Order: sequence, then structure tokens, then C-alpha cells
Amino acid sequence: MTKLALFGAGGKMGCRLSSNLKNSDFQVRHVEVGEAGRKRLADELGIACVDEDIALDGVDVVILAVPDVAIGKVAAKISPKLKAGTMVVVLDAAAPFAGHLPDRSDLTYFVTHPCHPPIFNEETEMAAKRDYFGGAAAKQHIVCALMQGPDSAYALGEKIGRTIYAPVMRSHRVTVDQMALLEPGLSETVVASLLDVMREAMDEVVSRGVPKEAARDFLLGHLNILGAVIFNEIDGQFSDACNKAITFGKPVLMRDDWKRVFEPAEIAASIQRIT
Repeated sequence: MTKLALFGAGGKMGCRLSSNLKNSDFQVRHVEVGEAGRKRLADELGIACVDEDIALDGVDVVILAVPDVAIGKVAAKISPKLKAGTMVVVLDAAAPFAGHLPDRSDLTYFVTHPCHPPIFNEETEMAAKRDYFGGAAAKQHIVCALMQGPDSAYALGEKIGRTIYAPVMRSHRVTVDQMALLEPGLSETVVASLLDVMREAMDEVVSRGVPKEAARDFLLGHLNILGAVIFNEIDGQFSDACNKAITFGKPVLMRDDWKRVFEPAEIAASIQRIT
């Protein structure tokens, strides 16, 4: 049985992972330094934590479910205690991309991240429909990257990803650099920023007299149908009036060079700010 140590087991993300790992075929050792997290694990999941040294004794896999800014420090601390061949799993590409993992060629580094449940889905149960984050009731896709280590280790890393983010549909193999393009590049710098602008736009029309509920209903409804057309979820097309509005709107809202956010230097700078 694969022995797995989960660091940060009682945090917001760690509890989700702990819950999914509880009924897996991994032998899990939970590490949590915060008293509130340890209590949460005990009260909600009936899980007892162990000390770091006990968790790392003969371990095969270590999952670092800790904040990006702490990954380098935690990884450096535990690295001398890891046997050759141990897999270290990180849940975000930022710290690995920034070079915060120890320089040990005999360790396997694996990065896996959830895509989160898609807007367009076939969920029918309310618990799944309201599971926006994923890893509980709603199905989602994941991305995985084998940063270093033998290619044969990928299968184990992907199995861990499918377990901690269950229920999982597609698993996509990418590189760490590609994962950095996806986040923070695509998901945060672009998508989160544009959604924030949409919220500001809604607030603006409300300030100009439109009832708030009407503005919200109108925005979210149009986001649904416009997104379905743009992302080819349905076979549809925009009206001439909508196309003309887009032709006018994009130059007003977007700089001509906005795609520079995906340039390597920009991605590196963004990750530097995060970590």
C-alpha cells in the first residue's frame, strides 16, 4: 500500500483532500500544525494528526496542501528526511515554476490542479449543482504535470490527482510551463479580471437606475447564452447587432497588446508576485 503524508491536512484545501483520501487505497498520514485545523479534522472527519517525523518515516508520497508562499519553506525543511524516489505532489504550478522546490534530482516532483466544475455540465443533484469548487459532489476535469522524475511515475501522480479531486472526468497531461499559462495567466489574469469588470459594469448600470435584481438576472442569463455560443456549446450565432457591439466594444475595453500577459516574462512576474 502506498504510504502518503498530507501536509496542511486541516486547511481549507487540505480538508477536501483528507475527505477524499479517507476511503482510498492510500495509507494516509495527516500533518497539520494549526490547532483549529487539527480540531476540524477530528470533529468533521474523525482523523487524528501525527507529527512530521512520524508522517515522513518511510513515506512514498508527500502532498503539500499548504499556501504557495509556504511551499518553498516546507519543502526545504522536509527534503533531507525524504528517501530517494519519494514523490512530492504540489497543488499549484506557481511555486514549482518559481524554482521553490529543493534541488534534489532523486525526488519526483508532480503538480496537479483542478479545472473546477464546468459551467456547462449535466449535474442534476442539487449538492453537485452547488459544488462550484469541486472535489465534493460535482464532476470536474484536472490537469497534471510530471515536473521531474521517471515517466513511469506519472501514473501514480495522476491516480493521486483523480483521488484528491474526485469525482474526475478528464485528466489532461501538461507541462509546468503550460500549467502556469493556465494559472495565473488564463484563469486569473484574464478570466478573473474580465469577470470583475463584468461585475463593475453591472454595478454601473444599477447606479444609472436599473434595478439591481434586473441587472443581475440580465447579466447572468446573457452570460449563459453568450458563453454557450462563443465556446461552441450550442450551434448558434450572434445577431448582426451583437457582432457590431463586439466590434465597437473590444477596442474600448481591451488594449491592443493585451495578449502580452502570456509572454514568459509576464507569467514569471505574475508568479513572483504570488509566491
